[in-house]
Amino acid sequence: MSTMRRRLTERFGSVGISIAVAVAGLTAPFAVGNAQAAPGTPGVPQAPAAIFAEGFENGQGATPTLLTNYTGAPPVGETYTADPAWLTACNGWVTSPAAPTTPPAGSGCVPGDWAQVKNLAGVLGQWSGGSSTTNHAVTAYTAGNPGAGKVQLETATPIPLPAGRRFIAFSVDIAEVNCFANHSKFSFYLLDGNQATPAFTRPIEACVDATTTIGGARVGTFTSNGAVLFAGNQAGIRLVNEQPSGTGNDVAFDNVKLVDASPQVDIGFAPTPVLTGGTSTLTFTITNTNELGAKPGWSFSDALPAGLKATGATTTTCDAGSVVAPAGGGSVDVSGNLTAGQESCTAQVQVTSAARGTYTNCAAGFTNVVGVSLPGCASVVFDTMRFDAHAYGAALKSPLANIGPIAPSDVTCSNVAAVDTDNVATVSLGVVGNAGVVTTRAEGTIDVNGLQRANARAQTAGVNLLGGLVTADVVEAVATVQGDANGGATPTGSVELANLRVAGVPVVNPNVNVDITIPLVATVRVNERVVDPGGRGITVNALRITLLSGVSVVVSHARVALTLPGATCPTA
Repeated sequence: MSTMRRRLTERFGSVGISIAVAVAGLTAPFAVGNAQAAPGTPGVPQAPAAIFAEGFENGQGATPTLLTNYTGAPPVGETYTADPAWLTACNGWVTSPAAPTTPPAGSGCVPGDWAQVKNLAGVLGQWSGGSSTTNHAVTAYTAGNPGAGKVQLETATPIPLPAGRRFIAFSVDIAEVNCFANHSKFSFYLLDGNQATPAFTRPIEACVDATTTIGGARVGTFTSNGAVLFAGNQAGIRLVNEQPSGTGNDVAFDNVKLVDASPQVDIGFAPTPVLTGGTSTLTFTITNTNELGAKPGWSFSDALPAGLKATGATTTTCDAGSVVAPAGGGSVDVSGNLTAGQESCTAQVQVTSAARGTYTNCAAGFTNVVGVSLPGCASVVFDTMRFDAHAYGAALKSPLANIGPIAPSDVTCSNVAAVDTDNVATVSLGVVGNAGVVTTRAEGTIDVNGLQRANARAQTAGVNLLGGLVTADVVEAVATVQGDANGGATPTGSVELANLRVAGVPVVNPNVNVDITIPLVATVRVNERVVDPGGRGITVNALRITLLSGVSVVVSHARVALTLPGATCPTA
């Protein structure tokens, strides 16, 4: 800035803060992580992963350093170049408020200008949460006309990038004074060899775009409003000032950062578990990083686990999204965009399996990955229905003691075909009575078409209860539930009552749940059937006798159910 116009400059006084409106197209400050975004927060943007950060503090103290003599911290140890035409007239010094009051020899600074650039470095320290007295920044108090398009910073050595094609974004802190004059216009570029790609859609104008004023300086953090999908394994940084004038152009910058702003992919299956032959939806959630810049052109392929197949049904909420998953195929191709301000989008594909098993989808199955971070693992379980089949000959419950179940056969919540049998020669139910031979069977079967069936049968012979008030040659209970190809279940039940007499009266072909009262003694329920809630099972008791004393006796009990994967098997 010229000596004449310097008289118009407001000196920095006590620090005050006023808020200004940010210009659309330049994003607000955002947090930067220390590693690649981790899977596990689908739809919730995380901070971009830091690749490179230069705070101009390495080896610095009170003595100012010309930018071209500065070396960054290891392991990169970056050095910088700049146009010689700019490195004059009080430009290009890495300095702090702690620097001597006398400008460096040959700097082109006069004491008043030098005080201003020192204070700009302090403003940037306060803005970034650092020290307002020792923070270092690259400063300029342009006392001559450098000309347009001059490089103010360029990395001498390319910066290593994460492997693969990644979305690389840029961030910088800028503070500027004398905004009534010709202000700076910073254009940042990512360098891939000789190719320079703009990191912003227009130059940064801190005097216009900054969100805050501190001590008379416009200050802000400026982040790429559209990350660059970068193919190289290393990149350089170039800062060009498009402002040719030395009337104004009084600015400092700090905290130059490259970040990996690639969206994070997360995967999940729902529902799970699923009946074999049924369907589950595999959802890919593509989540932006928290600067919410546009991320156009990402894509990936996912090889499904062996045995898991696509049905051909797909959907997506992604801009220009595509999900290719042919029916019967074992791979999914996904592509699309995240628009500026968009937090996330999803791509979905319906999958199925004809075989029981746990199918786990992991990052190892992803190929042709462009511009996204890979997911963690997700699993889906395909399973058969669970067999539940139970039978026993007799059981007694009383306030004082219980007897049985006698001769129980049980197939309990099994997803494989199974059978259980039992028998006894005689049954004693204490003072209530006795019976002869009991045979029971419980089984779960799968036929040649893969259909499941649970069956239970209990047969009790020679029944003599309540001193002969209840007698029968044979009582039998049968419970069956038949599954279908769609996971449905149809329960049925039946009883056989050979020569059953209650209080001397024959009982022939009774209806379901018939109650017969023996006065002053008991109630006898014949052909008791109870369908489970949901209709997937049934309980059948040939006889249930409830005495006035509170004693309950069941003779010939059968209970079955077919339970869908993930549901709770019934209990007695």
